[in-house]
Amino acid sequence: MISCNRVDLLPLPDDFDQIAVVVDWLDACRRRDLKALLDLYAVEARLECRCDGATICEGRARLAAYWGPRLDGFAPNAFGLEEIHPVPDGVQLDYVSHEGLPVRMVFSFTTGGKVLRTHCAPVAQPIRQETPSVRDRVV
Repeated sequence: MISCNRVDLLPLPDDFDQIAVVVDWLDACRRRDLKALLDLYAVEARLECRCDGATICEGRARLAAYWGPRLDGFAPNAFGLEEIHPVPDGVQLDYVSHEGLPVRMVFSFTTGGKVLRTHCAPVAQPIRQETPSVRDRVV
Protein backbone atom coordinates (compact mmCIF):
# COMPACT_ATOMS: atom_id res chain seq x y z
CA MET A 1 0.00 0.00 0.00
CA ILE A 2 1.38 3.39 -0.97
CA SER A 3 0.96 6.22 1.48
CA CYS A 4 1.04 9.85 0.40
CA ASN A 5 1.54 12.78 2.69
CA ARG A 6 -0.48 15.87 1.96
CA VAL A 7 1.66 18.82 0.98
CA ASP A 8 0.16 22.25 1.50
CA LEU A 9 1.02 24.59 -1.31
CA LEU A 10 2.41 27.98 -0.50
CA PRO A 11 0.07 30.78 -1.48
CA LEU A 12 0.97 32.15 -4.87
CA PRO A 13 1.41 35.88 -5.09
CA ASP A 14 -1.52 37.87 -6.39
CA ASP A 15 -0.93 39.48 -9.74
CA PHE A 16 0.48 42.92 -9.00
CA ASP A 17 3.25 45.08 -10.38
CA GLN A 18 5.83 45.64 -7.65
CA ILE A 19 7.51 48.47 -9.53
CA ALA A 20 4.15 50.24 -9.92
CA VAL A 21 3.65 50.06 -6.14
CA VAL A 22 7.05 51.69 -5.61
CA VAL A 23 6.19 54.42 -8.14
CA ASP A 24 2.92 54.98 -6.22
CA TRP A 25 5.03 55.22 -3.04
CA LEU A 26 7.21 57.94 -4.61
CA ASP A 27 4.11 59.79 -5.88
CA ALA A 28 2.53 59.75 -2.40
CA CYS A 29 5.76 61.16 -0.95
CA ARG A 30 5.94 63.92 -3.57
CA ARG A 31 2.30 64.87 -2.86
CA ARG A 32 3.01 64.83 0.89
CA ASP A 33 0.08 62.46 1.25
CA LEU A 34 0.80 60.53 4.45
CA LYS A 35 -2.49 58.61 4.33
CA ALA A 36 -1.86 57.38 0.77
CA LEU A 37 1.70 56.47 1.72
CA LEU A 38 0.61 54.48 4.77
CA ASP A 39 -2.10 52.73 2.75
CA LEU A 40 0.66 51.15 0.64
CA TYR A 41 2.11 49.43 3.72
CA ALA A 42 0.91 46.16 5.27
CA VAL A 43 -0.38 46.31 8.85
CA GLU A 44 2.72 44.44 10.05
CA ALA A 45 5.15 46.50 7.92
CA ARG A 46 8.67 47.18 9.10
CA LEU A 47 11.04 49.96 8.03
CA GLU A 48 14.77 49.84 8.67
CA CYS A 49 16.65 53.07 7.99
CA ARG A 50 20.45 53.35 8.08
CA CYS A 51 20.54 56.94 6.77
CA ASP A 52 21.04 58.57 10.19
CA GLY A 53 22.32 55.75 12.36
CA ALA A 54 19.84 52.92 12.75
CA THR A 55 16.07 53.38 12.97
CA ILE A 56 13.54 50.58 13.03
CA CYS A 57 9.81 51.26 12.82
CA GLU A 58 7.08 48.65 12.99
CA GLY A 59 3.36 49.20 12.50
CA ARG A 60 1.29 52.01 11.08
CA ALA A 61 1.62 54.44 14.01
CA ARG A 62 5.42 54.27 14.02
CA LEU A 63 5.58 54.55 10.25
CA ALA A 64 3.38 57.68 10.48
CA ALA A 65 5.70 59.11 13.14
CA TYR A 66 8.71 58.40 10.93
CA TRP A 67 7.30 59.68 7.61
CA GLY A 68 5.18 62.61 8.85
CA PRO A 69 8.06 65.03 9.55
CA ARG A 70 9.88 63.93 6.40
CA LEU A 71 6.85 64.80 4.27
CA ASP A 72 6.13 68.11 6.04
CA GLY A 73 9.27 69.82 4.84
CA PHE A 74 11.60 68.57 2.20
CA ALA A 75 14.14 69.71 -0.38
CA PRO A 76 12.84 70.88 -3.79
CA ASN A 77 14.30 67.83 -5.55
CA ALA A 78 13.13 65.36 -2.88
CA PHE A 79 11.68 62.01 -3.90
CA GLY A 80 13.11 62.24 -7.38
CA LEU A 81 13.57 58.88 -9.08
CA GLU A 82 17.17 58.00 -9.90
CA GLU A 83 16.88 54.26 -10.68
CA ILE A 84 14.41 51.47 -10.10
CA HIS A 85 14.66 47.77 -10.86
CA PRO A 86 13.48 44.38 -9.63
CA VAL A 87 15.65 42.35 -7.26
CA PRO A 88 15.11 38.73 -6.17
CA ASP A 89 13.01 39.67 -3.13
CA GLY A 90 11.28 42.81 -4.39
CA VAL A 91 12.32 46.17 -5.84
CA GLN A 92 15.40 48.35 -5.39
CA LEU A 93 14.87 52.09 -5.62
CA ASP A 94 17.52 54.79 -5.79
CA TYR A 95 15.93 58.16 -5.11
CA VAL A 96 16.55 61.58 -3.60
CA SER A 97 15.68 61.75 0.11
CA HIS A 98 13.64 64.44 1.84
CA GLU A 99 16.98 66.15 2.56
CA GLY A 100 18.01 66.05 -1.11
CA LEU A 101 20.55 63.25 -0.58
CA PRO A 102 20.86 60.02 -2.59
CA VAL A 103 19.25 57.01 -0.88
CA ARG A 104 18.81 53.35 -1.83
CA MET A 105 15.70 51.59 -0.56
CA VAL A 106 14.80 47.94 -1.03
CA PHE A 107 11.11 47.01 -0.83
CA SER A 108 9.62 43.58 -0.18
CA PHE A 109 5.91 42.85 -0.44
CA THR A 110 3.07 40.73 0.87
CA THR A 111 1.33 38.41 -1.59
CA GLY A 112 -1.47 40.98 -1.64
CA GLY A 113 0.79 43.73 -2.97
CA LYS A 114 1.37 45.72 0.22
CA VAL A 115 4.83 46.90 1.29
CA LEU A 116 5.99 44.50 3.98
CA ARG A 117 9.59 45.60 4.55
CA THR A 118 11.78 48.49 3.50
CA HIS A 119 15.50 48.85 4.11
CA CYS A 120 17.19 52.13 3.25
CA ALA A 121 20.71 53.51 3.41
CA PRO A 122 22.66 56.33 1.78
CA VAL A 123 23.94 55.58 -1.70
CA ALA A 124 27.71 55.59 -1.67
CA GLN A 125 29.01 58.52 -3.62
CA PRO A 126 31.58 57.67 -6.28
CA ILE A 127 35.04 58.83 -5.38
CA ARG A 128 35.89 61.72 -7.62
CA GLN A 129 39.50 61.81 -8.62
CA GLU A 130 40.75 65.30 -9.19
CA THR A 131 43.17 65.94 -12.00
CA PRO A 132 46.04 67.97 -10.60
CA SER A 133 46.26 71.46 -11.98
CA VAL A 134 49.44 72.74 -13.58
CA ARG A 135 50.47 74.59 -10.40
CA ASP A 136 49.94 71.42 -8.29
CA ARG A 137 52.42 69.41 -10.33
CA VAL A 138 55.85 68.91 -8.94
CA VAL A 139 58.61 69.53 -11.51
